[in-house]
Amino acid sequence: MTFLGISPGYLVASEGAGLRPGEQHDLSALQSMGSTGSPLSPHSHRWVQEAVTPAPLWSLSGGTDIASGFVGGAPTLPIWAGEISAPCLGVALDAWDEEGRPVREDVGEMVITRPMPSMPLGLWGDEGHERYRDAYFSTYPGAWRQGDWITITDRGSVIIHGRSDSTINRNGIRMGSADIYAAVETMPEVTEALVIGAEQEDGSYWMPLFVVLADDRELDEELTTRLRTAIREKASPRHVPDEIVQVRGVPHTKTGKKLEVPVKRILQGMDATKVANPETLDDPSLLGEFASIRSQRYPS
Repeated sequence: MTFLGISPGYLVASEGAGLRPGEQHDLSALQSMGSTGSPLSPHSHRWVQEAVTPAPLWSLSGGTDIASGFVGGAPTLPIWAGEISAPCLGVALDAWDEEGRPVREDVGEMVITRPMPSMPLGLWGDEGHERYRDAYFSTYPGAWRQGDWITITDRGSVIIHGRSDSTINRNGIRMGSADIYAAVETMPEVTEALVIGAEQEDGSYWMPLFVVLADDRELDEELTTRLRTAIREKASPRHVPDEIVQVRGVPHTKTGKKLEVPVKRILQGMDATKVANPETLDDPSLLGEFASIRSQRYPS
């Protein structure tokens, strides 16, 4: 194999398992790697360089709806850990604030300001194009809004913080979930984690971290303290959640993406049966567990 495409979640799990593939296998044929599906943290990038291969690791981001990529890497560009080197060829990408003004070195909405050849012209069965316009052009008329928070640096690289409708916005500070996952999912006790920032009806902001633990481990005070410490040291004090809750599992789409937005909506009081199509989920029953957590916190 000369090129390997892989997900950040798999890299984090491999690091947490103590694997060092570059020492355990002959990877001399591997010339480069690509990572996509969720943001790749600087910590995970450095682990790949040390434990897997010093060959280039390009972080990429695109969209199923455009059947293409928005940002990626290239042999002619530098690679900065935690960043994506540049927009792809033919992509007029920008980061805009709420007023539609370009921003640099600050978090903004990812927009595409000119057409791409692979953009869809409409949605199936949407004869009036209302759903199509609402999905992509309602926020900024004439510009495609992808739904991701990004930062474009002064050197032209791109940092993706996560979905703009699920990104944590705590006390006016926007944070991505990737740094929290990188801090806790490398711990052997943690199989997977899900962090949500949800505005509540009473005006408060609730930021819980849900964890799935390995080997029938129960969440106790000692492990909770270690999880908080890991987040504080590997991310920052402001990334430390309001509480840590053990759950049976994290719900995903059948393509493996965590259901951050549907879980957020459940925690905000929406009916679990209305937040996602059960046929697209790996285990629809998991949504009921988050509905129970919501009802325990806000009993009717």
